[in-house]
Amino acid sequence: MTTARAELDVFILRDPRESARKCSLTPLRGVAGFTFANYAHDRRVAVGRRILLHKDGELLTPADRGTPLLVVDCCWRRVPTLLATVDGDLLPRRLPPLATAYPRKSELVPDPESGLASIEALFAALALLGEVRPELLARYRWRDEFLARNSLLLGACGPNGA
Repeated sequence: MTTARAELDVFILRDPRESARKCSLTPLRGVAGFTFANYAHDRRVAVGRRILLHKDGELLTPADRGTPLLVVDCCWRRVPTLLATVDGDLLPRRLPPLATAYPRKSELVPDPESGLASIEALFAALALLGEVRPELLARYRWRDEFLARNSLLLGACGPNGA
């Protein structure tokens, strides 16, 4: 007997200053369960009640299962700017320590030690909530390295499972 998968409800607020070509979430555009909105300083975005993936939140736990997600896709220094346009009941949650595979380099602001590519954070959050979705990483160039670096925590889906 197979278990039915939960319907995804992920809202992605992205910074249009970031290159769509380099964006790890771009392959999810048009996929059911994902809503994309570009940030605009003069526009409010209503998202309802959602888990906000944020480095300063409480640890994400199985008790959070079933709550829709909000992913803010931008460089770290712009997160407060983008969030200032969001209306809703946001529940900040952080992921446990994970290692990114994305080769990051910022000349302006150091990346947080535990920072992940947006697709890595989204995949990990869903996996930790019991929704392992290997198809999310199908077009992610550093998929195998990310899964290998985090195999103990994300053991439900190893490099051969994605």
